[in-house]
Amino acid sequence: MRAAAAGPAEASTHDRQYKLFAWPFTTPLYVGSALNPINSSIIATATVPIAAELKVSVGATAALVSALYLASAVAQPTAGKLAEVLGPRRIFLSGIVLVLLGGLVGGFGQNLTMLTAARILIGTGTSAAFPCAMVMIRRRAQDSGLDTPPGGVLGGLAIAGMATAAIGPPLGGLLVGAAGWRWAFFINLPVTVIALVMALRWLPKDPPLDRADSAFRTIADRIDLPGIIGFATTMTALVIFLMSLPQPAWAALAVFVAAAVPTAWWELRVTAPFFDFRGLAANTTLTRTYLRQALTLLGTYTVMYGMTQWMEAAHGYSTVQAGLLLLPMGAASALLSRPLTRRNLVRGPLITAALTMLIGSAAIMLLTSHSPALAVVLVSLIFGVTSAATTVGNQTALYLAAPPDQIGTAAGLFRTFGYLGTIASSVIGGIVFHDGASDDGLHSLGLVLVAAGVVVLLLTVLDRQLMARSTANTPTNAANAAPNPRKENHA
Repeated sequence: MRAAAAGPAEASTHDRQYKLFAWPFTTPLYVGSALNPINSSIIATATVPIAAELKVSVGATAALVSALYLASAVAQPTAGKLAEVLGPRRIFLSGIVLVLLGGLVGGFGQNLTMLTAARILIGTGTSAAFPCAMVMIRRRAQDSGLDTPPGGVLGGLAIAGMATAAIGPPLGGLLVGAAGWRWAFFINLPVTVIALVMALRWLPKDPPLDRADSAFRTIADRIDLPGIIGFATTMTALVIFLMSLPQPAWAALAVFVAAAVPTAWWELRVTAPFFDFRGLAANTTLTRTYLRQALTLLGTYTVMYGMTQWMEAAHGYSTVQAGLLLLPMGAASALLSRPLTRRNLVRGPLITAALTMLIGSAAIMLLTSHSPALAVVLVSLIFGVTSAATTVGNQTALYLAAPPDQIGTAAGLFRTFGYLGTIASSVIGGIVFHDGASDDGLHSLGLVLVAAGVVVLLLTVLDRQLMARSTANTPTNAANAAPNPRKENHA
């Protein structure tokens, strides 16, 4: 009887979410959120032809990868904070314009400096979409009295996020092979124009800013400008140091320490900090969500980049063939993300992500240069499940754990930790493949990922708060929960 009674209420909740988050509202958010992960991975297939045409070493083109990582790691929480203060639509549109500019600069670039500048513009611009989307979604849900996470909408963001990242290598391979490396940049032009038109037409306008609130000094105080500058300096130095391994840039490490100490001192004393150390210490569920995201993306990006290098060097596959063999990872991730998010599950998907990461990592240790293509496809499929489950579980956990008025900054930090995992995967790949992408190096990668998977599993199964949140926010419990009269009247 209880299950039957819950059915209509649950259906009513889904109908309400469908009306609140109709496709005109969600489509520009999805398109914008897909730009960052695609641009993160699409460049992988263009570095060799770029190096050949510009007459630089392939190693020098690594700056194009690290430039976007660095810009994104710094810009994601910054964009989230600006969205909270100035309005998410304004920041979303500003980000799209930066991506459009980056696509033009890169597509017409004549040297590595111009291409690096283009990647910084693209990284900064694409970083606005996800935190702005989370702010708009959370505000619309809160203003309408919606007590449960809008699972279908978060599922769309999940597909636009990690799922599309796996499409980057095969898409890049096809574009570069057919039209040349410049289309790794030019591809942003039609997409950003479409996103810009949709956002201007369909996204709700932000409230007007009062003249006093729009003054630079007022904005700087509200967004904690010293904290942002300190965070940017610290993250930049850390990323440069990590990307320099295994030949460490000690100067970058010294800058990191010199910037981190005063930044931490400031953030612990300011009233509204940009990077809330006390808040993270108190909200351990959110902190563990960040750590799980970083470690799991370490695994998925290691597969996308590390296995691509190994397939080309040790297995003899072309760039296009290697990208196509990894395409099932993106397909599996996209197909699984949507149905998982509709149920607002957290703990189950995260345990699944950890277990499949362990299984896939162990399978990597069994691959050799004589393994059939089917074995590579199976590993790709396993990590596709990992990608979908971790994105869904962690994204919903973020929505539930982050304070509503700080969802933009929290969403940005969520992506920043993800980029730290991505950067770590690049560093580890560079170390184990230092003398070439061999079977031994691939097996070393698998061993590292097994260790990371164990940590992810422990962070999930030992998290009692995560279990409580997951139980409290299932559709059945939410449907049977008493409505909030104040919120309903406000809506």
